Amino acid sequence: MNQRLLAKTFVELADNLVADFDLIDFLRLLTDRCVGMLGASAAGVLLADRDGELRVMAASDEQVRLLELFQLQNDEGPCLDCFRTGAPVIVANLRGEADRWPRFVATAHRSGFGAVQALPMRLRDEVVGALNLFHATPGPFEPDATPLAQALADVATISLLQQRTAHRSTVLNEQLQSALNSRVLIEQAKGKLAERRGIDMEQAFTTLRGYARAHNRRLSDLARAFIDDSEALPGLRS
Repeated sequence: MNQRLLAKTFVELADNLVADFDLIDFLRLLTDRCVGMLGASAAGVLLADRDGELRVMAASDEQVRLLELFQLQNDEGPCLDCFRTGAPVIVANLRGEADRWPRFVATAHRSGFGAVQALPMRLRDEVVGALNLFHATPGPFEPDATPLAQALADVATISLLQQRTAHRSTVLNEQLQSALNSRVLIEQAKGKLAERRGIDMEQAFTTLRGYARAHNRRLSDLARAFIDDSEALPGLRS
C-alpha cells in the first residue's frame, strides 16, 4: 500500500473540516482513493436525504453507480443492511448470500463483482450513509483493508457533519439536499457532454471534473453553466 498516498488522502479528507468544499467532488475523491489504495474494484457512497431515504451520491464508475441504484430500487443488498444496522457488512463471497439478497447477488455477478465490504458512515449513534467497496474476485480481504476503509469513512463523515450547529439536523439535511440537487445537475451535464462528444458517461464525468479543477470552479456550478449554455466555457463546448 502507498503509505504516502494514504497519508495524503487523510489530509485531503480532513482539510474539508475548514474549507467550503464541493461535496460531490469530495465523495468522488473518497471512492477513487478506496479503489486506488485498498484493492477494491469499485466503490460507491450512499447518503440519506432529508427524509431518511438513501441516495447514490458518488461512485467510482458508472457500473457500480447502476448497481447501487439497483439496491435502492429493489430495497435489497448489503449497503442497505449496513445503513439500517449501523454495522459493517463484510461478504467475501457473494454467492453464499444468494438466499439473503437473491436479486442483488445475481445482478452483482452480472456486473462482475464477487465480494463486498459495506461500511457505515456514522458518528456515535448517528448513521448518515454507507461507503461500499466492491471486489471482482471472491476471497479473503487484506487484513488492514477493512479497518482503513472504515477510518476513511469516519473521517469523511466528520467532514460532512462539520458545519452542524445548534440546529444540527437541519443543517445536515440542507447540506445533503443541496448535494443531491448538485448530483442531478452533474448527471444532466454528463449526459449532455456524452451525447455531444460521443463518449461514455464515465469519460464525460472525468472531463467535467478535470475542467472544474483546472479552472478552480465548483463542479455543480460548472454543470449548471454547461446545461444552461450561460457561459462560453472554451475547451469544454468545442
